[in-house]
Amino acid sequence: MTYHLRYQLLPGQDPVELARYCLDHDVAEVVLIYGSEELHAGHPAGAAEDAWFEHVAEAKRVLDRHGVGASLNPWVTVGHADRGRVQDLGFAPMVSPSGEVSTATASFACPAWRDWLAGHYGRFAGLGFRVLWLEDDFRFHNHAPLTWGGGFEPEMLARFAALAGAEVGREELVAAITAAGPPHPWRALLQRTWREAQLEALDAVRRAVAGRAKLGLMSSGLGVASVEGRDWAALFERVEAHRPHFAPYGDVAASALSSSIAMLELQRATRPADVEVAPEIENWTHTEWSKSDTQTWSEMLAARLSGADGLLLDLHPFVTGDPRRYPRIGELLDRSRPAVAFAGGRDLETHGVGVPWWPETAARVPGDGTLDGLAADPLRAAGYLLSYGVPIRAGIAPVTALFGEVAWGVPDDRMEELLSGGVLLDGLAARILTERGHGSLLGVRVEEVVARSTPSPRPYSMERIGDGGGLLSVNVQPAMARLTAAPGAEVWTRILTPRGEPWGDGRVAYVNALGGRVFTLAAGAPERLGRCDDGQALAQRAVRFLGGTFPLVTGGPHLMPQLARIGGRWRLAVVNGSADPARPVLSGVPEEAAATLLAPLAEPRRVNAADVELPHRGYLILEWS
Repeated sequence: MTYHLRYQLLPGQDPVELARYCLDHDVAEVVLIYGSEELHAGHPAGAAEDAWFEHVAEAKRVLDRHGVGASLNPWVTVGHADRGRVQDLGFAPMVSPSGEVSTATASFACPAWRDWLAGHYGRFAGLGFRVLWLEDDFRFHNHAPLTWGGGFEPEMLARFAALAGAEVGREELVAAITAAGPPHPWRALLQRTWREAQLEALDAVRRAVAGRAKLGLMSSGLGVASVEGRDWAALFERVEAHRPHFAPYGDVAASALSSSIAMLELQRATRPADVEVAPEIENWTHTEWSKSDTQTWSEMLAARLSGADGLLLDLHPFVTGDPRRYPRIGELLDRSRPAVAFAGGRDLETHGVGVPWWPETAARVPGDGTLDGLAADPLRAAGYLLSYGVPIRAGIAPVTALFGEVAWGVPDDRMEELLSGGVLLDGLAARILTERGHGSLLGVRVEEVVARSTPSPRPYSMERIGDGGGLLSVNVQPAMARLTAAPGAEVWTRILTPRGEPWGDGRVAYVNALGGRVFTLAAGAPERLGRCDDGQALAQRAVRFLGGTFPLVTGGPHLMPQLARIGGRWRLAVVNGSADPARPVLSGVPEEAAATLLAPLAEPRRVNAADVELPHRGYLILEWS
């Protein structure tokens, strides 16, 4: 395991202190970032580029003399955000769907910008850095202050027109690609336009670098990347390293680790096994004042348990100067190392409920008038399952969970495979699969989907378990599917109105004609249901009905498992996503499994799994043959 310290060395600062800091804290590599945030004065060119070139060249020489590795992270490709800056190199600016024009961010369709990017990377490649990173501004979305992002500038529209065979105005194009109903053909064509422009820029960089360094890609979320039409396979044919985004920049509740675990797992499935992986742990605006050491430590562990080669640590402010200015960051690195090293293991095979994702999903989602509405969220099913003690893995599996708009992404030739196994559906996915012609295999009829905002004399309100059992709330669900169970289906719960009147079936189990098992929840957003022990019992019972035989965890709220097979051995890692300590109860784990407690910032300690108290954000690691 290697620490990669992402660090901006201030102009005029002696690199020796940075090199000594790395040796003191066992940092294997510095990822030098420059011209970033507070020091960003526009795309560096001319004298500004010369100054940064000499600066990072000297830093590289000093790091080399001290035996510290070095990679390079130019802070801008097209540019992150305006923040009052104005670029003056003649680049065509990005334009948003609503016509806003950026003052600092360049268009992917601009030849002058593409030439600058290739020249910049080609020049710095001569300094001998191990990896040259493409910053995560290498995207169309999220370029403040533009609404959504860019890709609608005249230069890009001209490229689109060349493919479409006709000139189309920005407003007409936006209206067509976001319109309700079946996707307009222009949507896929615009995604192709964007994809080709992005890959052309990357190809220009590769030619300029000419094999003198690895190229690394920093990326954002999968859902919005799908809106852009991102081709992950084509990108990973062109880069050798990946920095997946997976963690928040500041303090959040530990239950949010479900998103981090899922993001790491789903992105792992997008890239070849030989791509180097260094997830970024970023505390912004930096130091433990933004994110606690305990949270930072737990995210480092989550990354390592996902099979990461290294950790890209963005912990110091970009205007730090001497890294000794913040001694507690060094203490964090030292105290984290034993547990982070213990949690290693690159070549792993994950197990659990499958959470599938297809990059083409946004090309198939019906529009709602906005670009944001095209971004199906691939993490929803994982959020529901992980916090209830159910492990997940990427892709279709013997048991698979399919929630919401992701159901539009299932390829036709994978549908029989999906419905022949065990599949967990929410109400929206059931409606979509019905619309796609597979309703007879679900065991429910979707009468309608009702939004919470729809006035009704008989609104949905509660969910009754069994006949006369306990009540659960569905009162704040954003939408519910009114389900009617098919003959032969088993109804586990029923939805009621505030007066206790029947509204529809709530959770339905069914064995279909293919021999597959289907479990459908009426809830349109099960991950947002109020959580409780009864909700966990229903979720885990559903997983067992669907055929899941892997270990499950109870014993407290938000005990989240990661299950993997590594080198012929099983490993179950359980993290406590609650602020309260918990005593995990494990089903499906042999008694002889070796148990190790990883408490935040502490040395690993062997424990008795049957009698261990797991602290906030602590991990219990179980291993067996």
